[in-house]
Amino acid sequence: MILSIITINRNNAAGLEKTMRSVAAQTFKELEYIVIDGASTDGSVEVIKSLESEFAHLKWVSEPDAGIYNAMNKGLRMASGDYIQILNSADCLAAPEVTERMLEELEKQGYPSILYGNMVKCFSDGRKMVDKCFAGQEITMLGMYTGTLNHDPAYIRRDLFEKYGCYDESLKIVSDWKWYLQALILGDEKPQYVDMDVTLFDMTGISETNKELDKKEREMVLEQLFPKAVVGDYERFAFPISQIKRLQRHPWAYKLMWFVERCLFKMEKRKNRKTAIVRYE
Repeated sequence: MILSIITINRNNAAGLEKTMRSVAAQTFKELEYIVIDGASTDGSVEVIKSLESEFAHLKWVSEPDAGIYNAMNKGLRMASGDYIQILNSADCLAAPEVTERMLEELEKQGYPSILYGNMVKCFSDGRKMVDKCFAGQEITMLGMYTGTLNHDPAYIRRDLFEKYGCYDESLKIVSDWKWYLQALILGDEKPQYVDMDVTLFDMTGISETNKELDKKEREMVLEQLFPKAVVGDYERFAFPISQIKRLQRHPWAYKLMWFVERCLFKMEKRKNRKTAIVRYE
C-alpha cells in the first residue's frame, strides 16, 4: 500500500460525507482510507456505514478520543501506507484524478520524504484562494517562524513518524507545526513541491480564538525546541525581515527604502564621528 489517507471527524456528519465522497471519487482506488471518529452523536457513524462499500480498503473506528492530535496518532498507528495524507472532515480532494497525479509525481521525484502541492482555501462567502505555501522555495527557520507547511496537501513518508515521533498530544492546535519544525528545521528534511491544486480547505472553522491559541502554543513550542537567544532574535526581527521581503517584490519601493536607509546611516555615521572627536579632545 503506497498511500494512506486519514480523516479525523467529530460531530460533523455533513463535512465527513463531503470528504469521504471526494476520496471515493478518486480514479486511483488502491489507497487505504482511515476514518477516526470521536464517538460522534450526530449521525457521522451512519455516514461511514452508508459509504463503506465505496472503498476498496477502508478502516474506521468511532470511540472517544483526547483531541484532534490523539485522533491523528490513532490513524497513524492504523496506517500501512508508505505515505500519509491527513485530510480532515469537511476538507476535500480537489479533483478525482489528483491522487493518481500526486503518486505519479512521487515516482518522478524519486520518492522524497515529503511531497506537497497547493491548498485551495474555501471561504463561507464562496471566495476561493490558492495557497501555494513555500511553492518549492527553500524552507528556512524564518519561513517556519512566520508560517508553516500546509498539512492537507502534503504526502508525508510514514517512516518519518518513526524518526521524529508522532504528534504532540499536549498541544491543541499547532502540533503539526511543531512536528514540521522537528523534521524540516532540526531534521533538515527536504520537501519537494508540485504546482498542483491538491485539496480544498474549509475556512469556516477558523476563528479569532484559534488565532490567539495558535500564537500562545507557538511561543511554547519555540521555547521548548530552541535556545532563548535564538528565539529572541526572531521575535525582534522576523516581522521587519518579512516587510523587506514584501518590498523586494516592488523594485521602486525597495529602492526608495534603500535610499532612505543609506541617508540615515550616513547621518548617524557623521554624528558618531563628531561625538568621537569631541570626546578625544
